[in-house]
Order: sequence, then structure tokens, then C-alpha cells
Amino acid sequence: MNGFKLPAWLKKIGSRGNALAAPILIILLLAMMILPLPAFALDLFFSFNIAMSVIVLLTALYTIKPLDFMAFPAVLLVTTMLRLSLNVASTRVVLTEGHTGGAAAGKVIEAFGHFLIGGNYTVGLVVFIILTIINFTVVTKGAGRIAEVGARFALDAMPGKQMAIDADLNAGLIGEQDAKARRSEVAQEAEFYGAMDGASKYVRGDAVAGILVTVINVVGGLIVGMVQHDMGFADAIKNYTLLAIGDGLVAQIPSLIISIAAGMVVSRVASDKDVGSQVVSQLFAKPEVLYITGGILGGMGLIPGMPNLVFLLLGSSLFGGAYLLEKRRKNMPQEELQGAPGGAGPAGTPGGAGAATTPAEQEEASWQDVLPVDTLGLEVGYRLIPLVDKGQNGELLKRIKGIRKKFAQEVGFLAPPVHIRDNLELKPSAYRITLKGVEVGSGEAMNGQYLAINPGMASGTLPGLVTTDPAFGLPAIWIDAGLKDDAQSMGYTVVDAGTVIATHLNHLITTHASELLGRMEVQALLDHLAKDAPKLVEDLVPKVVSLSTLQKVLQNLLQEGVHIRDMRTIIETLSEHGGATNDPNDLTSLVRVALGRAIVQQLFPGTNELSVMTLDNRLERLLVQALNAGGDGTGIEPGLADTIVQQAANAAQQQEAMGLTPVLLVPGPLRTLLSRFLRRALPQLKVLSHSEIPESKTIRVTSLVGAA
Repeated sequence: MNGFKLPAWLKKIGSRGNALAAPILIILLLAMMILPLPAFALDLFFSFNIAMSVIVLLTALYTIKPLDFMAFPAVLLVTTMLRLSLNVASTRVVLTEGHTGGAAAGKVIEAFGHFLIGGNYTVGLVVFIILTIINFTVVTKGAGRIAEVGARFALDAMPGKQMAIDADLNAGLIGEQDAKARRSEVAQEAEFYGAMDGASKYVRGDAVAGILVTVINVVGGLIVGMVQHDMGFADAIKNYTLLAIGDGLVAQIPSLIISIAAGMVVSRVASDKDVGSQVVSQLFAKPEVLYITGGILGGMGLIPGMPNLVFLLLGSSLFGGAYLLEKRRKNMPQEELQGAPGGAGPAGTPGGAGAATTPAEQEEASWQDVLPVDTLGLEVGYRLIPLVDKGQNGELLKRIKGIRKKFAQEVGFLAPPVHIRDNLELKPSAYRITLKGVEVGSGEAMNGQYLAINPGMASGTLPGLVTTDPAFGLPAIWIDAGLKDDAQSMGYTVVDAGTVIATHLNHLITTHASELLGRMEVQALLDHLAKDAPKLVEDLVPKVVSLSTLQKVLQNLLQEGVHIRDMRTIIETLSEHGGATNDPNDLTSLVRVALGRAIVQQLFPGTNELSVMTLDNRLERLLVQALNAGGDGTGIEPGLADTIVQQAANAAQQQEAMGLTPVLLVPGPLRTLLSRFLRRALPQLKVLSHSEIPESKTIRVTSLVGAA
């Protein structure tokens, strides 16, 4: 039998049978209402109805959570229609064949009419009414109310549950499939309680219909027996009443069982145990309760006139059970005891969450609650955590260290550390770079894939996610690792996810270098320089210039991309001219002249010929007049300003097309004005003055700005 396999045609029939089960069942229910059934068929269907109700009850008892029996509302409808169909079919048989005796409607109805109620229709009527009242006013009404409240609570809790799922997904605690399954479960829970609220109306309607059908059967049976079959009143009421009551009880008892199952499903609290295990483990878990109950029953057993034997027997049984339970608890390991109900853990009552777990009184707010804002921050989604996790040898950590070291060597000061943390609000593969708590850049990096960047010379296309390079905005594609060699052969620049983030971070640090240079960094820079030239630093700050003025001059240089590695030259220049002026802009211009060779080398490395743009003579005269009139250049007409920006942009584009650095050469008085004016519109354009060009360099003018 281990190697036995069902034939393919049999599997196909089985799968189709599952799909056809519901339509066939509905057709059978309708057929029972319309077509007459023999007594044997009624016995079969009534027995099936009782078995079905017991199956439903046991299934409800053994479910761990309500959604484990998600088909229950539909089952409730089908079982209700089954009982009503049987009522219709049995009514037809009772009225047509009831005059022949108690077995006319089958053995099941006869058994309920004779065995359960002893053949006494008065007793049967009372029992039937009691069962109906219990079902209608107690079980069904309570279950319906619980389902209604549960549906409201489930709908109200849906947003919070969805947010919790998103938080777990962003934190990496669950995957996409788990999140999808949990979202579906939340929606199904709300739908289930809503469906149960409506399905409970079926059972209430079934109880009312059972009463009406029984009354109709009694009255109809008397009329049919006395009028059509010439039966006496006593014989007619005996036959038809017993049959009608037996029929009602056969239908009402399964209805009561189904109602109890519905109440069990909707009234249970979510747990990892079924209802039976919950009841046994919680109701009989505390020996103190059993001791007290046993003492009360034993005391009642000592009262004269009471059933002493029964009370004393039950009391002693409870005492024995409590003793065994207490002995078992003493032998339990401490860890298991703390997790048990009534133990020292959170689940206990007086012995559980007592004073030991009472939360301490919250402390008053203090200055320690005011947290400083990180100067540089990197926030990552949960899929990028391996790149920055020290325990997983995150390669991005090493790259960031390298970025800071390279920045310090090239720019001239040590950038603040980068504070890295995960952010649950970001997409799984997203990252965000912040400066003093404000976002300055963001992007997405697919961990495990490569970014193929098109520098403008790539040929061919690659399959993958089309995007742009977050650092420089170049067109790019995220590709699988297997396509790396193909992409490089096509001319793409291929980098991994860590390099993408590191490059973007490096670009932003360089761009915002002036904002990273605070008072603390300037003072640290002076302290570092003072180790080699203490007198030089001592004579400058604060004797000649203040620390704030020095900071402003350094920030002005960094804003225009000038490195401040040569701090000796900067300090000497400020010491020389600081006594004549304290204006940071004037001092910056003087420092730039002193750093002219370094500035030119930074823009034109390895060449003596400088290809630059210059101003047309007429435009130059107009700007000089505007500078003299407005002092800071505010006298430039808007139309002229737009023309300058447009022509400078066109000239810079031509320079870049020729592979040259866009540099505008202007007279010294205009340099600060035009640099500040053009910086926002053309950040890639550098503005130099004639005095900043070393005499050893040759100037070649490639275009004129402002030429008609």
C-alpha cells in the first residue's frame, strides 16, 4: 500500500466532486421540499442531520481560533436549510400517512415521540417548548450579540493591525508572503464576525419556524384525521400530536447543538489551545479554589436532611484533586510554573502580576530627555540592514569609514560621524540621508543586485528595473549578478548596492561640506594645527579674527568647492589682512587669491592651458555699474539677469560637451557677485577672478557670455 497511487482519472473525478458538492447539496435540499420522500429516506436524512450537528459541535470545540472554522457561517446556513427541508418533507408524510400509526413518518420520529417523551404528547409539547426557548432566547441571542460586537471590534482594530503588519515587514521580522497572509487573515477575521452576525439570524428564524411548523402539523393533522379519515378526536390527537412533536424534537435538538457550536466559536478568546483544553487548564488550575469548593460541599453534606453521601463524596473528591494538583505544582520546574495560570508569571492573578511586576513610577522629565540631532544620518530599510550590520560584516560600514578618511584628506577637515539606523517607515530597499535631521537625499538600493549606470556611451539594453543613479541622476538599470559581465562589455558602469549608497553619501557630504563645518569642527581643526604651529594659531584667534569669522570664511570657500587643506596659507592670509577688514566676504576673496594655484589645479589638473568663458565687454561694464550702484549687485535688471543666466548655461553646456570644466573668468570685483548669483541656477559652473590665475598659466577663451 505504500506505493499505491490513485489513477489520474480518479483524482480528476475527486477534484471535480469537491467543486460539485455544494451545488448538488442545494439541489437535494430543494428536492426534499418538492418531492415526496419515503419513510426510510426520512430516517436516513434525520440521522444525517443529527450526525452533522455533532460533527459541527466537535469541530467548533477543537478549533484553535475562529478562522480555523471559517466555513462555519455557510455551514450554519446549509444545516438550517437541511432542517427546514426535512420539516417540509416530514410534514407531507405526517399529514398523508399519519392515520396509519406512529411509524408512518419513519422510525426516527417515532422513537423521539415514544422513547424520549414516553408517548405523552403533553410532556413532549412542554419539552419542545423549553428546548425552543433555550435555543431562541438564550444560546442564539447571546451568540448573535457576541458576533455583532466582535464584528465591530474587528473592524475598529483593522487599521491598527495593518500598521503592525507593516511595521513588522519594515523591521524585517516577516517577509512579503507572511505580510500578505497576515493582511488576508485580518480581513477574513472581520468578514467572519460579520458573517456570523448575519448567520445567527438563520438559527433564530429556524427556531420560530420550528414552533410554527409544529403547531401547523398538530392542527392540520387533527383536521386531516377527523375529516378525511373519520378518526376520533382522541385517536387523531394522539397520532398526529405525537408525530408533530417527534418531528419538532428531531429538528430542534440538532438546531440546539448547532447554536451551541456557534456560541462556542464566537465566544472563545484567541489562544493556542482548543476550548476543552482552555476550560480544563483554567477552571481546575488553582488548588485553593478546589479546597474551598470541597469544604463548602462537605459542610453542606453535614447538614441533616441533605443528601449527605452525595455532598460528602463530591467534597472529598475535590479535596483529593486539589491535593494532587498542589503536589504536582510543587514538583514543577520554576520556569514552567511561571508560565502556568495562577503561577508567578504575568498570567497569574493574585500570585501573578502583583507588586513585583507593578511598573515603577515614571521619572520627571529632565534635560537628558532632550536628544541632540545627528549632524549626518543614514536611515535604511530592513532589506539593507545586512549592509550596515556589524555582526554580518556589513561592507557599507567599511566604505563609510573610507569616505570620511578620503574626505578629510582631500577637503581638509574631519566630517562628523554618520549615525546609521533602520527606519520602519521606509520601503524595504530604500535609504535616506539626513543632514541635521533634515533629508538631503534618498534612493533605493537592491541588495544582491548590481546597478548598471549608462555614462552616455553604453550600447544595448539590459533586462531589469529601470531607474536613475541617485547620486548624479544618470539613467541606470538594476540587474542580476549574472548580467554583470555583459553590462560591462556594453559600456555600462556596474556597481553593487553598497557602492551606490556610499557614492551618494560621498556626493552629498562633499556638496554640503560648508554645512558640516561647525564651530566644534573649526576649533578641532585649530587644535590640530596648533600641534605643529601653535604661535600661528595663537596670533590669529581671537587676536585678529574671531572664531565665527574664521568659520564663515572657511564655509565660503567650501560653498564654492574650494578645499581647505592648506590651512597654513589661509591663516597667514587672514593674519595679514584681518586687521584691515573683518568682512568675511572680503577676507574670502583675499584667501582665494592666496589659494589661486591650488584652486586652478583642482579645476584644471595636469594642464597649463585654461579653457574658460569670459564676459562680453559691454556686459562687463553694465555689471560694474550695477555693482557700484547697488553695492551688492541688487541693481541688476531682471531681464538682464535672465539673459546672463541663459547665456551662461548655454556656454557651460558647450564646455561640458567638449569635455572641459565650465569655468567663467571675470574681473575681481565681479567674482563674488556672479558666483553667488549663478550658484543656484548653475551649481556646476565655477567663477574665477583674473587675480586668482597664476602667471604661469595660459588662458584660452572658448566663448563669450553676453555677446550679441
